[in-house]
Amino acid sequence: MTARNSGAAADTREIRIHVNEKTGDVTGLVERPRAARWLLVLGHGAGAGLRHAFMEGLVERLTQRRVATLRYQFPYMEQGKRRPSPRKTLLATVRAAVAAGEKEARGLPLLAGGKSMGGRMTSLAASEERLPGVRGLIFFGFPLHAAGKPGSERGVHLADVEVPMLFLQGTRDKLGELDLIEPLRRDLGNRAMLHVVEGADHGFHVLKRSGRSDDEVLDELADAARDFAETLVAADG
Repeated sequence: MTARNSGAAADTREIRIHVNEKTGDVTGLVERPRAARWLLVLGHGAGAGLRHAFMEGLVERLTQRRVATLRYQFPYMEQGKRRPSPRKTLLATVRAAVAAGEKEARGLPLLAGGKSMGGRMTSLAASEERLPGVRGLIFFGFPLHAAGKPGSERGVHLADVEVPMLFLQGTRDKLGELDLIEPLRRDLGNRAMLHVVEGADHGFHVLKRSGRSDDEVLDELADAARDFAETLVAADG
């Protein structure tokens, strides 16, 4: 385990997360601002690990907004493989990461979610059995369907998730078209919120002609995540 202080007045530590005897351990990175108000357990997308530029940029901005994070590696990425691990292993990893996050939170309200696949696996785990201590889920680009193959089947399990959910979706997201995401959110009722990011694709990139930058989009995502966390704390009274 290593420890350092970042320029954002935060403590950063690398930890090992034990999934199970068959899978072994994966890497986790804890970023805890000194005045943290929440902790978010954050899984990465299918094609990039916990140190991907999007994850780094998002965590930096969440830290500035007093949101601590525990981002973690899925086993296949830890092993240097491209093909994702079997679903059973991915879900076991989510549960192990949440358990580690609950310990790291030390009394902070706990959230969970992730980028694309990381968010979907978190929701699948939560739909099977409530994740201990988790008050809400945040999806940074929910992958509702494959590119060019619109459908809602991948979202059916969300009806079994018992905690509030926040969907952060770009208007150019080819893996989560808004005309499918929006009715899904409505069907989930008050448990689900949707924040639409104008001009962003699935990776939350925006075109130059939009007049916005990717950095501005990251700020918007972090603001929305922070505001969602605030509503959960307020709801608790």
